[in-house]
Amino acid sequence: MFLGLTPDAWQAVLLSLRVSFFATVVSLPLGILVAHVLARKSFPGKQLLNGIVHLPLILPPVVTGYLLLLTFGRRGPVGAVLDRIFGFTFAFNWTGAALAAGGMAFPLMVRAIRLSIEAVDPGLEQAAATLGASRVRVFATITLPLVVPGIITGAILAFAKGMGEFGATITFVSNIPGRTQTLPSAVYAFLQVPGAESSAARLVVISITIAMGALLASEILARRVARRIGSR
Repeated sequence: MFLGLTPDAWQAVLLSLRVSFFATVVSLPLGILVAHVLARKSFPGKQLLNGIVHLPLILPPVVTGYLLLLTFGRRGPVGAVLDRIFGFTFAFNWTGAALAAGGMAFPLMVRAIRLSIEAVDPGLEQAAATLGASRVRVFATITLPLVVPGIITGAILAFAKGMGEFGATITFVSNIPGRTQTLPSAVYAFLQVPGAESSAARLVVISITIAMGALLASEILARRVARRIGSR
């Protein structure tokens, strides 16, 4: 047993990394789009959209997990269609854990990217537009390169949040070893077994190490990219 952990415990660590990675990668394009809309657009219902985006930060995670179960479960309006047409299910599967992690981390990602977009001088975008550039081209060539540090920060924060997600995940996909048991769920499972506190403590140390490593990497990468952009 490496570091005193059982194979099942290491499987939970690896599953958490997998879940967080896919949750971040899949939600990143939508996060950039939503952040840009909230930062640059004015439209009826903008505050409602902003509230919906940040709702997972306010609601108890268990409530978010229950809403996911109602929506994406096999009897839910979305889950039933996916199951019937594609034979694909989120509930009680690692993909459901990724969905839960992505949903809980999405507000942090959007906020970091939105702040970066708001820091970009709108005059630069307007100048490019007056030269005939389309909105898509302005965003791709002017805005996006300038907000790369914010995108990196938002993505890594979302990854770290996904690693620590517990309430929504266990409510939506349960705690099935080898299938849906992530690192926080494994810690919880060990704490329910008398004498297994040491295994739980080792997983806690691993969790802290990964989270701190992600945060430090976020700061380092964002600063390096910002220096490169500033030197151009």
